[in-house]
Amino acid sequence: MTNMLATGGFSINVFTDLAGMWQYAFMQHAFEAGTIVAIVSGVVGYFVVLRRLSFAAHALSHTGFAGAAAAILLGLNPLIGLLAFTGGSGLTIAVLGRRTAARDVQVGTVLAFMLGLGVLFISLYKGYATEAYSLLFGEILGISSGDVYVTLLAGVVTLAAVALLYRRLLFTSLDEDVAEAKGVSILGTGITFMLLLALATSIAVQVVGVLLIFALLVTPAAVAERLTRRPAEGMAVSVLVALMVTWSGLFIAYYLPYPVSFFITSMVFMLYILVRGVQAWRARQSNRTVAPTQS
Repeated sequence: MTNMLATGGFSINVFTDLAGMWQYAFMQHAFEAGTIVAIVSGVVGYFVVLRRLSFAAHALSHTGFAGAAAAILLGLNPLIGLLAFTGGSGLTIAVLGRRTAARDVQVGTVLAFMLGLGVLFISLYKGYATEAYSLLFGEILGISSGDVYVTLLAGVVTLAAVALLYRRLLFTSLDEDVAEAKGVSILGTGITFMLLLALATSIAVQVVGVLLIFALLVTPAAVAERLTRRPAEGMAVSVLVALMVTWSGLFIAYYLPYPVSFFITSMVFMLYILVRGVQAWRARQSNRTVAPTQS
């Protein structure tokens, strides 16, 4: 759709290209929602990487698909089912796996059950579940102004909760044993964070889809973790990376007839590989410098 609306390719003047895109309401909504989702994903994703919960983020996105399918079967908005199932799954995972390091089995168990439900709901639906299937790969170019407001509300709630619980989340993420010895509730903090992750996953799904949720919730934070050591700086870099790939993906997808999620995932993956490559090269150079000195 976007390449049909674009009258030409890229020009030398980027500002002209941007002005051409923003004359369309669907692109304005896409940039607005994408910006909100990128900021939330960058912040929450940093704690996902810090707490080693990447698998949980992946699982919640798939359970959200089952929820969307259930909502469509009942004639409801897919977003309602998405939020209900991700929230319920996040709560279940947190309760069953009290310790972060011991949640892999619980996550896998909940994921398998929810995927089975999703298959059942889709099979029971007699029509063509376009809205549910669109969540697999994202639908950011189809977001309405109402969706933007809902995304903004969810984003504000998520960021406010993270700010309020920042010290506790950071403490339990770095060392659960010491945090518990200091009187911090590991179970309560875990439940709260899983609910926040469920909310962040639900709003990120509309940008990159269920199958590509790692693109915004994990990879930018993984890049930030390798570039910084301080949590505040890490979150800032994570948000910056998420914003950069989201905006760039939207910009490129306007002129090329390929999905936005493809460009977002490809760019953030290549950035991660680049960072890993540069760090490996520097490590080798450092070893070569140290070796002659020691000999």
